[in-house]
Amino acid sequence: MAFKALPVSSFWGKKCHFKGKTAILRSNLQILGAKTPQFDPAVSEMSVSSPPKTHFSLFSPSQKGTEAPRPHFRGQIFHFWGSQHPSSPPPTPRADRIAHHTADFSSPNMVVRRGQPFHIRVLLPRPFDPDDDSLCVEGLGRGGGGEGGGICGGVMKRFFFGASDPNLLLFGVFSPKPRAEDGVYMEQINDLNEYVLNETGRIFYGTEEQIAERSWNYGQKCGFFTIDRGGFGGGNLGDFGVNSLDDNGVLVGNWTGDYSQGTNPSAWAGSVEILRAYHRGGAPVRYGQCWVFAGVVTTVLRCLGIPTRTVTNYNSAHDTDVSLTTDIYFDENMKPLERLNTDSVWNFHVWNDCWMRRPDLPDGYDGWQVVDATPQETSSGLFCCGPCSVTAVRNGEVFLKYDTAFVFAEVNSDKVYWQRKGNGAFAIVHVEEGAIGRRISTVGPRSPARIDITHLYKHPEGSDEERSAVSTATSHGSRPRARGPASMGELTLTLGSGPAVAGVELDLWVKVRNSGSEPRSLRFRLSLCALRYTGVSAPPFRQEQHRRVVEAGGEEVVRMAVPYPEYSPHVGSQDGLRLTAAATAEETGEVAAKELRLRLSTPDLGMTLLGPAVVGQEVSVQVLFQNPLPQKLTGAELRMEGAGISCPASVSVGCGPMQTLRLRQPVVPLRAGRRRLVAAMESAQLGPVHGELQFDAVPGPDGDNVEGSGESNGRRRRRGRRRGARAGGSTGG
Repeated sequence: MAFKALPVSSFWGKKCHFKGKTAILRSNLQILGAKTPQFDPAVSEMSVSSPPKTHFSLFSPSQKGTEAPRPHFRGQIFHFWGSQHPSSPPPTPRADRIAHHTADFSSPNMVVRRGQPFHIRVLLPRPFDPDDDSLCVEGLGRGGGGEGGGICGGVMKRFFFGASDPNLLLFGVFSPKPRAEDGVYMEQINDLNEYVLNETGRIFYGTEEQIAERSWNYGQKCGFFTIDRGGFGGGNLGDFGVNSLDDNGVLVGNWTGDYSQGTNPSAWAGSVEILRAYHRGGAPVRYGQCWVFAGVVTTVLRCLGIPTRTVTNYNSAHDTDVSLTTDIYFDENMKPLERLNTDSVWNFHVWNDCWMRRPDLPDGYDGWQVVDATPQETSSGLFCCGPCSVTAVRNGEVFLKYDTAFVFAEVNSDKVYWQRKGNGAFAIVHVEEGAIGRRISTVGPRSPARIDITHLYKHPEGSDEERSAVSTATSHGSRPRARGPASMGELTLTLGSGPAVAGVELDLWVKVRNSGSEPRSLRFRLSLCALRYTGVSAPPFRQEQHRRVVEAGGEEVVRMAVPYPEYSPHVGSQDGLRLTAAATAEETGEVAAKELRLRLSTPDLGMTLLGPAVVGQEVSVQVLFQNPLPQKLTGAELRMEGAGISCPASVSVGCGPMQTLRLRQPVVPLRAGRRRLVAAMESAQLGPVHGELQFDAVPGPDGDNVEGSGESNGRRRRRGRRRGARAGGSTGG
């Protein structure tokens, strides 16, 4: 028997009476308000969670309208399929969870997908009479719905299915959405497996020439913590409540280098510890930087079922004046004027792509959209950025919403060098095309390897299409496009280095080529300074000037050796080095200028499992690290996270000069199957180091999944205390 269909706003949060007696299912159902894709390409998806036990009352018609009706009888909803209630009938709970792709969400709350049926069993004290009895669901409590409660539009349909026990009622609910109406529909299964289901990923950092990667535990289940707090409304799409500046969001940003009041951003191993701290304390967590903001956004959006990936842009411009160019100012001697250089170029910047339709834009702009939770500039008065169509960025259509001009400048602005003349005015002496927005990187859907997606953000560098996009964009900038000499003169600079390894002497070099038909007398100016990854530089600690004569068609090389004791006092956590070189031809006045950014590479953490991995049983992990520096590491902190793994709290460690650190940490696998353990260590002397361990966990005496089971967790905690395991850290997923 099927009830008539009701709009969602009527179905949730109201007492719906029909003929005969009406059972009101008082439920705390949480419908997470994102329209999400279905893994069956024909159906859409929604995430719903239910408490482990939900009560209902069956009222007779004569009692309707009274203030305190006496129930005709009471009963109990046992659980959604997949729960562990001891009285729940056993048919295929695992299969139902697998069908919803939520088998690893081992919370006591069942999680189901929009567009697929979910089932409730109701045990009644007498047989159900479909001619005289009716049932409806009433949403109660925060997240329970009601009009304006963040519930997706559409129609809820309800059906009864037969059951062998006349006192047992099987109740199914679903909300069919045609593919064309699904705002975040994605068809490819491989893409969905990576961009919705994958709980561990890689985030890229470093520099264009020295790309580094770190593992990150997303742990989607923890996204429910933030959503339950109501941090995601319709007005903050550009940051999804992750930064704290406007809406008391999850993270406080800090780029000062002083993290004494919180956690160094480089020390986080994933989103889970951050979201749990936010959930427990109710206050923004200190501290985050761009990759931390992006990692948490990925967690939350994947939790909602929105396909999301973490994206790194190298040589990422921060255009402060909407000129859509990156401007660098020099004095008469080609010394950088840092007070005027308000436009910065970040070594790397991390944001998110999420997959969605854009009905607010003309046709052709659906697909990947940029959202950036890092608070850089305000958008409509809020510190957020996006959603911004990647297609619009590629075509330079900066007039399309939201924040397309800012994102375009990050990936495709020209780098313009200005020199102050004798009269105090500035003139363009060099334009470097193609220096901004390099090797844009993310993880592909079929392997954890880096893939380059620069072609999605801009046309091939120097092509007619790319120059047309730049021209279109800059025509909407804050000032008319100023063109000076492009990088097509006689002089060409190339900058490079030997291995840039922390603790060793650096070998830097500048090579100039004269492609003209006459010799040129050149004046070189070299400047070396520490550089934060955001592009903010310290005063130079080494400056050199050289003169060279370069024959027609010839080359000259200028070298700079920098020993570790000279650069180590200037380089801190997440800092690198920047070599700026400028060469001026005395005969023609031609200027060539270029920068080289260096990241000092560090060893990885080695991780080894010291025994069999059995669900619910403690096993030790050995962490090895070789200190490459001729100085002691102090105040270092090690954190570990892993989806489906209980980990210890963070631990402080130290390591002597050139010594090897050996540390054993206890972990407990909570789910069977392939597990990935992520570790991060941060020290003031060396900066961040990372490691990852993959292993297969086998089922234990309590089954293949003890996460969320109170009895098993209690035994595990007691066992952990006996063995000296530290409580507190963990993580889930």
